[in-house]
Amino acid sequence: MSAAPAAISVEGLSKRYRIGHQVASHETFREMLGRKARGLLGGGRGDLPGAEEDFWALKDVSFEVRQGEVLGVIGRNGAGKSTLLKVLSRITPPTEGRVTLGGTVASLLEVGTGFHPELTGRENIYLNGAILGMSRRDIAQRFDEIVDFAEVERFLDTPVKRYSSGMYVRLAFAVASHMEPEILVIDEVLAVGDLVFQKKCLGKMQNVARSGRTVLFVSHNMQTVSGLTDRCLLLEDGQVAALGPTEEVIQRYLAANAGHEANFSKEPEGSEPEFTSVKLQTSDPGNLQRHGQPMSVEIEIFVPEPIPNAAVSFQIFTSMHQPVVHVLNLDSEVAMLRTPGRHRLTCHFPSLRLYPGHYYLTFHFGASEPRRVFQAPAEVCDFEVAVLDEVREFYWQPGNALYVEHVEWKV
Repeated sequence: MSAAPAAISVEGLSKRYRIGHQVASHETFREMLGRKARGLLGGGRGDLPGAEEDFWALKDVSFEVRQGEVLGVIGRNGAGKSTLLKVLSRITPPTEGRVTLGGTVASLLEVGTGFHPELTGRENIYLNGAILGMSRRDIAQRFDEIVDFAEVERFLDTPVKRYSSGMYVRLAFAVASHMEPEILVIDEVLAVGDLVFQKKCLGKMQNVARSGRTVLFVSHNMQTVSGLTDRCLLLEDGQVAALGPTEEVIQRYLAANAGHEANFSKEPEGSEPEFTSVKLQTSDPGNLQRHGQPMSVEIEIFVPEPIPNAAVSFQIFTSMHQPVVHVLNLDSEVAMLRTPGRHRLTCHFPSLRLYPGHYYLTFHFGASEPRRVFQAPAEVCDFEVAVLDEVREFYWQPGNALYVEHVEWKV
């Protein structure tokens, strides 16, 4: 069977912007007045001298997207993702290179793109349909479905400039996805909508993909990218850093952009008990932990003298500083720190079932009889939990939960 034709072909694409820099001035007020006067009299420039430099938002980008494929585009802020989509959507022209599109394109980029603010929601639906080459009759056939999906029926005859950002996005996505363009380009704009609508949009995009249309999807949510795409493009500094199977590209991205090393270490000062090392053993490189897989925390503590009744614990926090898991070890349960020197403790999770997201650890160290509290590292060992090999529609979505318990179902 022959491969599907290319819906998007990008060859040597580059986009340059000129950035102006104003040179700092240390002139006096009299000097400033003289400069302005010379500018008015034609004896020179009245503004401060400036400098310009070239900034390449994209540089020599090449790739193809086959017809009916859903391609994810990931990368850090400033990597060139939004610029790429603007060039593909013909909002901005390329400086160099060529883009070939095999069909009509509907784009949903930042809020405000594609709608005329003075027109009502009803008028913008017909305007966008006409831009996509649809007849008024075809638009009318899809009109009710678009309105129902967007949930803006009460405000259809209100100018969209009075819409909230959430209403605007709902209507924009409904129009873009229901008009059946051959190519659908979606930026991170879906993050503006509420959680229920985000799930609704993801389900619609899955249906779009199954119908054989082409989707280019940009997101910082690795879980969503993993669930929607089979191939992924990674941009770094405006260039293609990786292009291939989604899971492999996501792993590379996470490994290269881990917030901190999954380790903590310091030399003991010798006078007080203290943590000297914490090592996080995640299931994958780059501080990446697969949901449901084993994870270990290796702790090294230096004690200058025995500590009876020691207590060592740590908490796992979300990136929003919300505690999720508390793990505690008491000397009365597992003997520890009963001799001077370095002691290594290992906490093993046979199956860590944190919900997909970013996490870090904070430790606690103390003893009783007499009651004492020692110093311990806080906000260390950042890691990310992800599900990269299991797709469940409407299941692995941000905000659904913090922890997934293992249970047994009986019917």
